[in-house]
Amino acid sequence: MPAFICVTCGTQFAPTPAPPARCPVCEDERQYVGHGGQQWTTPEELRRDHRAVVRPIEPGLTGIGVEPSFAIGQRALLVQAPGGNVLWDCVSLLDDPTVAAVRALGGIAAIAISHPHYYGAMVEWAQAFDAPIFLHEAERPWVLRPDPLVRFWDGETRVLGAGLTLIRCGGHFPGGQVLHWAAGAAGRGALLTGDIITVVADRRRVSFMYSYPNLLPLPAAAVRRIAAAVAPFPFDRLYGAWWDRVVPADGAGVVRRSAERYVAILGADTPPTPSPAPANP
Repeated sequence: MPAFICVTCGTQFAPTPAPPARCPVCEDERQYVGHGGQQWTTPEELRRDHRAVVRPIEPGLTGIGVEPSFAIGQRALLVQAPGGNVLWDCVSLLDDPTVAAVRALGGIAAIAISHPHYYGAMVEWAQAFDAPIFLHEAERPWVLRPDPLVRFWDGETRVLGAGLTLIRCGGHFPGGQVLHWAAGAAGRGALLTGDIITVVADRRRVSFMYSYPNLLPLPAAAVRRIAAAVAPFPFDRLYGAWWDRVVPADGAGVVRRSAERYVAILGADTPPTPSPAPANP
């Protein structure tokens, strides 16, 4: 039986003889059902017209994406660590060349995913590498393909290995988590966030939302919680969910200032003061 994949969000479901009747992830107000209605594909169909892209990003960090872009279009990140590699976030495609490429980089010892929108084909990835998947307990209802390799954790932090720590931030989802990589950015620290903390087009700032496609904001208290959760961890660089969404330097300062600005705008009765216009050349 095929393990059907939702075309809009990329979530893979448990194997069934026919496509599921609905996708709860897309019917949730943080996502949406495509304009053409609910649509499904299978791993075999996806492999026929898409390919995985494995690309080095910085020493010890490799990106894994899908071309042409599929579903939400995020890319995963493979952190190479002495205690075992960690796959951060996931994609919906897994094929033999990708398995070989990842094995050449040391394989996968553990998988951790920021929130349900990026679960993708996480069980296929976990089974291929015999790697446990670490998700926060608050996201248990969103696991639509249960498997013994899925491990739920509770609390506010979870160490995955030396210098690798999951941090529960909440916000976008109650169990939304980010990964602190102490050795990242040449030892200055990196934070891998998916879109729990999202890098915006102006990479000098980040933002925080309840729903991105439907433009539903988070309350001030949730944004303060996110900022407070990551504040104890030093990081210079921040990696969002897509190839070009990276804060290259002063990541901790960017998160702090962006959270302060977000909260101030929510509480203001007047629009924020715009930046001055550039002088004429």
